[in-house]
Amino acid sequence: MKENIKSLLEKVEQFSTESLEKVEEFRIKMLGKKGEITQLFDDFKTFSAEQKRELGKDLNELKTKTLEKINEFKEFLANSHEKSDAVFDMTMPANNEPAGSRHPISIMRNKIIDIFKRLGYTVAEGGEIEDDWHVFSALNFPPEHPARDMQDTFFIEKNPDILLRTHTSSIQVRAMEQNKPPIRIICPGRVFRNEAISARAHCIFHQVEGLYIDENVSFADLKQTLLYFAQEMFGKDTQIRLRPSYFPFTEPSAEMDVSCKICGGKGCNICKGTGWLEIMGCGMVDPNVLENCGIDSKKYTGFAFGMGVERMAMLKWQIRDLRLYFENDIRFIRQFSTVV
Repeated sequence: MKENIKSLLEKVEQFSTESLEKVEEFRIKMLGKKGEITQLFDDFKTFSAEQKRELGKDLNELKTKTLEKINEFKEFLANSHEKSDAVFDMTMPANNEPAGSRHPISIMRNKIIDIFKRLGYTVAEGGEIEDDWHVFSALNFPPEHPARDMQDTFFIEKNPDILLRTHTSSIQVRAMEQNKPPIRIICPGRVFRNEAISARAHCIFHQVEGLYIDENVSFADLKQTLLYFAQEMFGKDTQIRLRPSYFPFTEPSAEMDVSCKICGGKGCNICKGTGWLEIMGCGMVDPNVLENCGIDSKKYTGFAFGMGVERMAMLKWQIRDLRLYFENDIRFIRQFSTVV
């Protein structure tokens, strides 16, 4: 028994391999059900108590060293295998990853900006947190106007009122305060209103507003500008119509509709059978607003307009639910991968 233990111990100490398969073979050969060390333990059961005391320590030491040797090689070879897999082969062809796509809001915003840039408009931007003067007072909103109510506006502080802007017209006010006419700007940005979220409304949305102030600016200039925009956005055969409306900061004011591209003006469920789709509000800048911003209303006139980017995208691509814009569902966004 002693000679057998000594012989197997030498075999364990001399064992070496570069293969995990060989390690497993060695384990089975030594410690399997019919392994050489297992056989020694079976023989050990037949010895007397005195012989067991003499041989038991050596036999346990043999088993322990065998397990240590096996585990040592398993760990070493496993780490070596991971390192070899991690080596990057520079000659391999690259994986063809699918291209990403811009968000439809970004696509539409850039398209609107691009159209007005061709007419000489420059982009003006401003903060999303504003004061009462730039959002309401300078724009002719009376003190009792519903927009000043907490049910319609997110107020951050009171006295003085600090709020999340409800429209990008606040950028126009700052532009008029800081610059002398002529002024020709468009103001894209995110705005906030205290609305219940549904398929047709959201508390966050995006606007692009425009402002043009100079001498002898007329309503005819406004109409021609918006006709050009509509035909560039929806096609050369697009028609527009202007309906009288009311906004505190413009006089006269109008809502602008475009002919429905879905039904060709015949009437469908998208245009509610009218053949027209509303896309924006517009009008001539109220003289009071010009004076509030330090511009001589007797010398200068101007027009302003504003549209919702989400609504424009809904009309352009027949999107039925506003909430899709904010859910970041990759299946929705991927549909715009080919849109430029």
